[in-house]
Amino acid sequence: MMKIPALLMVFAVRLVAGPLDLRLPTENHHLFSDEPERFYMYVDRNFEGQASKPWEAGSFGYVRNAMRMGDQVLLTKFHEGIDISPIKRDAVGNPLDLVSSIAGGRVVYVSPLAGRSNYGKYVVVEHSWENSSIFSLYAHLAEITCAPGDAVKAGSLLGRMGFTGAGINRTRAHLHLELAMMTSRHYDEWSKTNGLGVNFHGLFNGMNLIGSDVARFFLEHKANPEIKFSEFVLNSPAHFKVTIPYRKDIDFVKRHPWIVRPGSEAPTSWEISFTATGMPTTFTPSQRQVSAPALTGIRPSAIPHRHLTRNLVSGEGNSAVLTKSGLQLISLLTDDFPTTAPAPAPHDPRHP
Repeated sequence: MMKIPALLMVFAVRLVAGPLDLRLPTENHHLFSDEPERFYMYVDRNFEGQASKPWEAGSFGYVRNAMRMGDQVLLTKFHEGIDISPIKRDAVGNPLDLVSSIAGGRVVYVSPLAGRSNYGKYVVVEHSWENSSIFSLYAHLAEITCAPGDAVKAGSLLGRMGFTGAGINRTRAHLHLELAMMTSRHYDEWSKTNGLGVNFHGLFNGMNLIGSDVARFFLEHKANPEIKFSEFVLNSPAHFKVTIPYRKDIDFVKRHPWIVRPGSEAPTSWEISFTATGMPTTFTPSQRQVSAPALTGIRPSAIPHRHLTRNLVSGEGNSAVLTKSGLQLISLLTDDFPTTAPAPAPHDPRHP
């Protein structure tokens, strides 16, 4: 009989939970209809002299920046969330839609100064799911009506839709929504190590939140209300794999224990599977010998891999390596850079 490590048995017990109360954040529910053009906000596109307004550019994934490669048209810019169109506007076109939390949790961050981020004014809510913290982000708000420390339920008011931030105007006003895992509790140190300039947002900088396909999660949850976020992540298709030297103290693994899959009982390395967008889906203990992070699996493609992985991987066909950006992602995910003690969790001033 195969032995299950005791640590994994503990994780399995903690995964038991009731169904999520999950709700869309605005009155726009056309995600669940056959009219996606009424749910997603379009993006103006001019490609090869042809102007268009594709709604698909408001969805998740590689949906922007068209380029031609032979007889194919590729979309190479990654959009980490979804852009939800307004349902109501006033006489001059300002959106009136209220924005609410998609699930129960706690407001952990508010950014009230529009000029400090491409997100404009935004809010982050922490959800405690399966012994992990998962974060939803609500961006481009006109008004914020919550504060850090506020407890929220699914449907609790957070603010009002707007068009603050870069790249949008009143006509294209929308809510940008993300559902993410936090990469590191040492993000500010990593940011300084990599010379990324002033970090105004601490742990809740968008670069420290690994976005998942939130629209697909909503659709799968509607089809099966019992689905867990862990199942959604674990079942996401892997595009490439990276093997790193084994460490048992990786903080990301401790914070997302369900991401560990059964593997070697005497590991010398971790094999990490990633989606094409760079979201880790599994950590598997392995006996592969590596002295540094190495790409050990890739989905073959005739298209250069940099176009399919937001430049985390380079090469073509079966030949590929991690780029500088890919190595930086691995270092952030594993805290493989000089660090101090993890930043404490945000404190609710209303409670001792």
